[in-house]
Amino acid sequence: MIKIGITGGIGSGKSVVSSLLRMNKIPVYVADTESKRLSDTSPVIRKKLVDLFGNDIYVNDMLDRKRLASFVFSNEHVLKKVNEIIHPVVKKDFQTWEKQQKGTMCAIESAILFESGFDKTVDMVLLVYAPVELRLTRAMVRDGVTEADIMKRMNRQIPEELKRKKADYVIVNDDVQALIPQLDRFLKLLAKK
Repeated sequence: MIKIGITGGIGSGKSVVSSLLRMNKIPVYVADTESKRLSDTSPVIRKKLVDLFGNDIYVNDMLDRKRLASFVFSNEHVLKKVNEIIHPVVKKDFQTWEKQQKGTMCAIESAILFESGFDKTVDMVLLVYAPVELRLTRAMVRDGVTEADIMKRMNRQIPEELKRKKADYVIVNDDVQALIPQLDRFLKLLAKK
């Protein structure tokens, strides 16, 4: 089975590309969604986060994401520790999910594919690229937050140009170039492998 890693910066359009893949009968594991689920349900993650932050990091059996964010966004070292707790559990969950899939291809969507090491678990990395100004506008509208908030999140990720160099294939989502023909070319390329 060919495993595709879908990545891109905040507001680049990863979810749109994931939806288009699903329309092509390619299942997609959304790492952000699954990491949130696992942060609430995994005893391994829960124990380690409680050890790190105390019992009040969970409220009514749910991870207090706002409280966690207040710790990680002000301290790079703490963010690294949290990622070291969550990423291995998500990786194992993805591997279990991937084994259950039928067909010739599946994908994982992750904004931090390279940062988390997931790029090493896939056969092909697909970068969804959009100009920074467009990404800012999309993310601010989608998330209802300020430009400064989005810039903080963007600055925590690998620069887009470095991602472009590391990616196997780039789809440009700039509201000018049509996405579907670009994705079709990518899928035809994969079919030849």
